[in-house]
Amino acid sequence: MRRALDILYSSSGLLSAFFLMMIGVTILLQIAGRFLNFAFDATEVSGFCMAASTFFGLAYTLKAGAHIRVNLLVGKLSAPNRRGVEIWCCTLGAAAFAYVSVNAWLMAYDSFLFGDTSPGLMAVPFWIPQLGMALGASIMTIGLVDELVLALGGRIPDFADAEAQAIGDELEAASVDMAGEVVGAAKATNR
Repeated sequence: MRRALDILYSSSGLLSAFFLMMIGVTILLQIAGRFLNFAFDATEVSGFCMAASTFFGLAYTLKAGAHIRVNLLVGKLSAPNRRGVEIWCCTLGAAAFAYVSVNAWLMAYDSFLFGDTSPGLMAVPFWIPQLGMALGASIMTIGLVDELVLALGGRIPDFADAEAQAIGDELEAASVDMAGEVVGAAKATNR
């Protein structure tokens, strides 16, 4: 199960990177279109790619511990209280993203039923970019539930563990730098 979830999060991150790359491709197509006299609406397609990239990147970023978190309060709490706050945050986040996911799927379904299209030059059916949003939000919901299960099981959630490792690496690098400066200063005084 863990391997399947990790593959899901990695795939979501790759899709996010793909759509980010597609923003650049659509802009290059628009520039080429100006030189070759064909119309291509990069603004609209780039916006759709940006939405897909954002939503597909959410779960991958969560599991990598790269979401911005304010640790001023959580860092000061004892381990049991910190665990309680992590459980509360994961529960609230999972509920919020479950709500977003359900409504995103319903919106995509309605757009499909009614044949809604974008108002730009290309008239893209709205359900196509809305699928990226719905699927990305659903994967984020799965990620938050996964983190909640870890926290309920007494383990440190992946996002908190990755964050602690990053802080530890920064502290280790800083101590190496400081040790190097101390050794350098000692050599300078011995001369």
